Amino acid sequence: MKPVTSWTFHPYNPPLRDFGGLYICRLAPSKNAVHVEWLDTGKAEYTVTYQKVETNEKNTLTVYKNECDIMCLEEDTDYAITVRAGEAYSRTRLARTGDAVGDTVVNYLHPNDDAYAFSGQYLCSPTIVRHPDGFLLAGMDVFKGNAPQNLELIFRSDDDGKTWHYVSELYPCFWGRLFIYEKSVYMISCSTEYGDLLIGRSDDGGKTFTVPTVLLRGACKCNEAGVHKNPQPPMIYDGRMWFTMEWGAWALGTHAAMVGSFPVGADPLKAENWLFSEPTPYDPTWKGTADGPSAGNIEGTLAVLPDGGLYNIMRYDMGRAKPNYGRVLTYRVNTQDPEAPLVYDHAIALPGNHSKFMIRKDDVSGYYYTVICRITDGGKVSDRRLLSLMRSKDCEDWELVKDLIDFRDKADAKDVGFQYPDFFIEGDDIFLLCRTAMNSAANFHDSNYSTFHRIRNFRLL
Repeated sequence: MKPVTSWTFHPYNPPLRDFGGLYICRLAPSKNAVHVEWLDTGKAEYTVTYQKVETNEKNTLTVYKNECDIMCLEEDTDYAITVRAGEAYSRTRLARTGDAVGDTVVNYLHPNDDAYAFSGQYLCSPTIVRHPDGFLLAGMDVFKGNAPQNLELIFRSDDDGKTWHYVSELYPCFWGRLFIYEKSVYMISCSTEYGDLLIGRSDDGGKTFTVPTVLLRGACKCNEAGVHKNPQPPMIYDGRMWFTMEWGAWALGTHAAMVGSFPVGADPLKAENWLFSEPTPYDPTWKGTADGPSAGNIEGTLAVLPDGGLYNIMRYDMGRAKPNYGRVLTYRVNTQDPEAPLVYDHAIALPGNHSKFMIRKDDVSGYYYTVICRITDGGKVSDRRLLSLMRSKDCEDWELVKDLIDFRDKADAKDVGFQYPDFFIEGDDIFLLCRTAMNSAANFHDSNYSTFHRIRNFRLL
């Protein structure tokens, strides 16, 4: 075995695991079809075999490139799929047909598919960026509770999201955030849940990444405090690039808010260029907080508010309190002293506080925009069936622009979720990647899709 000299794999395959030499790297089901992509082995001919899971009747296709569409399938049906080329073969992959949401399916992982069992079984943590060369990059990690949770999958679109193809995968990588800095692609992530904070660079559009630099050491165990890093976009402010994160663990009942930053112009792969604020624990006596027990805040999003200051606006656990939804908490960042703890400022009314959200300011209109899992019923604070676009002139008073996806009358709240949207504004459109659970997902939280959505002419909605 050779030593590791890169963060990137094509694919990552643990030793002693039956790989077969042929890797199905992307599945994208639709109503009556499944798109299958595998890594090109240089063979002239491939045999794709598929069958309904509950039957033994096999069907085959002969294919002369490394992708195909399996057509004329039954709707809402599970299929088992394998690919062969000479002596090489793939693991058996699973896909369920059915209509999905959005413009395209970037990637799909069936809840019973164990292809990534060394990391997890569900798709999470969507992150999307526009590369300076014009293409889109989308990433997602593979998670499961109490599993290792350490694999990131990266895909590329050269046609603004109409089609997607596999690029690479990073290991270990969890809660990853892609971002562009000085024309290169960077990934900042944890090694696993509450693990080490890592950062690496790609100079070839995500195909290969440097061995990551360790920025902070974490516990690497879900029952001890470590780094909690959701895929929020960084922000350049006052000569530094800023990132949000937390320190804590769900098992310990809370997380403390913090930020990290490095000077613009410095090399982010050199750990000595970074500074981190001391973590700020949640205090239930703060003005504007809900009355009752709370795990506090996670998954903050940075915004420059009308007073010119940099703030961290954070998801707020209110499920056991009164009121039990409808507020997010705001912390001021001390940009003159990057190691100073964040200071709590005030609460903001926003009916999407029980799921990760992000805020972007539109330079054209001057409005702040967010896409949230909008809560409309205090009895269903975990409901993620309604995904809504909202806007505000001052980041304080928010108004509904449009409900983007609404499955409240189509499916049970325990089965469907449209969550953790990552988006950016470009021209007249919003480009968005969503963690989507539907069509017999394990549950609303444990997603089986990563879906791409282009919201056209959003200012006119």
